[in-house]
Formats: sequence, C-alpha cells, structure tokens
Amino acid sequence: MSPLILYMHAGSGNHGCEAIADALVRLCGEEKERLKPILLSNNVSQDRQYMLGQLEEEGRLTLVEEQHIAAHLMAHVTYYGWRKITGDAESFLRYRYRTILSQLKKRPEGAEAPVAISIGGDNYCYPEMVGDLALSNRVFRRAGCRTVLLGCSVEPETVPSLRQDLMNYERIIARESITWQGLVEGGIPEERLSLVPDPAFTLETVPVSLSDAGLFPAAYQQAPVVGINLSPMARDLEQVPGITMRAYERLIRDILGQTDMNIALIPHVVWPSNDDRGPLTALYETFRETGRVALVADAPARVLKGTIAACRFFIGARTHATIAAYSSLVPTLVLGYSVKSRGIAQDLFPGQEEGLVLPVQGLSREEEISRAFFGLMEREEPLRTHLAQVMPEVIARACGVFGGVL
Repeated sequence: MSPLILYMHAGSGNHGCEAIADALVRLCGEEKERLKPILLSNNVSQDRQYMLGQLEEEGRLTLVEEQHIAAHLMAHVTYYGWRKITGDAESFLRYRYRTILSQLKKRPEGAEAPVAISIGGDNYCYPEMVGDLALSNRVFRRAGCRTVLLGCSVEPETVPSLRQDLMNYERIIARESITWQGLVEGGIPEERLSLVPDPAFTLETVPVSLSDAGLFPAAYQQAPVVGINLSPMARDLEQVPGITMRAYERLIRDILGQTDMNIALIPHVVWPSNDDRGPLTALYETFRETGRVALVADAPARVLKGTIAACRFFIGARTHATIAAYSSLVPTLVLGYSVKSRGIAQDLFPGQEEGLVLPVQGLSREEEISRAFFGLMEREEPLRTHLAQVMPEVIARACGVFGGVL
C-alpha cells in the first residue's frame, strides 16, 4: 500500500490545524481500510496533548517531528553555507523533512508512488509562507511522491504569481468557490482541480453541557449562551487602531444589556506567538463582575466544537471555530480577514451571505459588530433551518475529499 504523508501541519495548539488533521485521519481509515497516514508535524509534543496523541495511541496515524534547523547551530551554519555557495534553496527543506525522506529512499524499486498532501489550508494566503510551500512541493516530488494541495484557500489575485508552483501539484482541492474560480481564471486547468468543503466540517463532536460546566453562577446557568472568539491576527489587521477591541466590548455590553443571554469567550488558537486567550482574557476581565461572561479553558478541537455547538449564536474570527459552528447548525457571524471567510459563507448561503461576514479591515465604528449580531438574531430561525438543510450534503461532500487522490 502506498504511503500517505500529510505535511504542513503546524501543530495542534492551533485547533484549526488539529481539526483538519483529526478529520483527515478518520477519513483516511474510511477511504481505504487500514490506511495509516504519516503526519509530519512542526510540534509533535503539542499534538500529543490533544486528540492526535490519542489517535497515535490507537494506531491510526504515525506522528513524525520535523527537524528544526534553527535549533541546531552547526546544522544551521552548515546548510546556510551550502545554500550560499550552491544556490540549493531546497537544502533547508530536505533537512526539515529528512526523517521521512530517508524512509522514502528505502522503498523498493517499482513500488507505488507515495502521496504527499499539503494540508495547511490557508497557507498560500500568507506571503511569508509561499517560499517554503513551493520548496516543499519540489522536495517531495523529487523524492518520487505525487503531491496534492488539499483544503486550500488562495487569494485569486495571487494565482498568476503562484501558477508555476501550483502546476507542480498533481491535484489541488479548493475548499470554497472563490478560490476555485480564482485558480481557474489564473490558469490552472480544471481537470486538476476539485471543489470540496473543508474536511473539518466532518470533525466529530464531544458533547458539552454549558449549564453543567460551571462557567456561570447558579443564577445564570440556564440562560442561552453566545459564543465569542477573537484572534490577535484579526486585531492586528484592523485599519483603525483599537477598533476591534472597542467593537467587541460594545457587542458584549449590548448583549448583556438587551438580552438575557450569557457569553462564553472561546479560544481556538493557543500558540504563545498567536494566542486567542490574550484578547479574550482582556474582554473577560472587563466584564467578569457581571457573572454572565466566562472564559472557556483550552481543550481539544472536538471538545471546543462541542462547546460551540452548545451555543445559541456564535461570533468568530478563527475560520475553524466558525466551521465548528456552521457544522453544528449554530447561526454564525464571522469577523473575516481573507478569502476563506467570504468563500465559505458564500458557498453555504449563496445570495444570502450579506451581513454574515464582516471584514476586519473594514471596521471603522464600534457599533458595527453589535449591529451585525442583532441582525443575525433576527434571522436566527431561517439561518438555522437553512444550515439544517444544507449541512448533510456539505459534510457528505467533505467526506469525499480523498476522491481521485488515494
């Protein structure tokens, strides 16, 4: 059986990364019996704190740590010198993946080509990552792998500059239609493309009872809950300094003042360099004395999905937090900052997505998020009914993400 390598996994402290990998491991097992993927990870110890560690213990995947050249002074100096002299830009990536590359070299001649799948989702939206993405693609191809870009979002205007690299993938699986259309218009042949929802739509859910979780004092435990997520990344992209936090504070004040609902602040990324708990803790401290605002603890992606599923509404900046809400039929307002948010909402609510995504770069007044949320409340039942109608097909399509690949 051909090896299946999942790479560009940044670590489970980003629970969106965890959700993608978790879902794909399960789908691998369903697609081909006994197929056990190799997951190349930037942080295996982090993965083992959450669900991927359990899946490893169950024998459903193999976790392999990438080599970190910056952590090894002599290797860093040696490879830097080599690259400077020879122009061999791939050398750093060969070092990064050398554990798995050495295994691939031992495969018998004539064996079926391995499949190496880049699972980073929106990595191509970040200019600083494009170089390593292209080099990784080339390294795995040189090692005899078929390469696939799975569940991706790509800003359409960048496709022409990325075309040479993108054409090196055997197949590209876009997760929303704006990306798919941009790839086609940018010159990628349609026969190389698929349009399949993000695999995280299929993520299993650990049920959570918010009334039993001890988040709120007894007097408030039975009230409906609004889930709120905010990321430092969204805040950093604002064009009006401080507007995002002011808008979230206004939102919370209006919910507390105009409804009987509680608020759960839900982190979805807890990396030290990019930790949702920073802005969420600041919001919690502002409103903690009300007894109606709680800060949810870090947990595996499946548990966080259960927490989000127990909310009546959800407002989120992290894409996979909003995917957890959508797939749990929770009416959702997205604070978006890239093509992925617009594309996913457009595909789920064709012609109805207006008012469901607010670009953070366009925030200029502190009442904007609150106004959009109360507009969401007015559409609660139609939105919930629509999600109930479309989600079975969305999940079914996402379950077929490996079609034509394995």
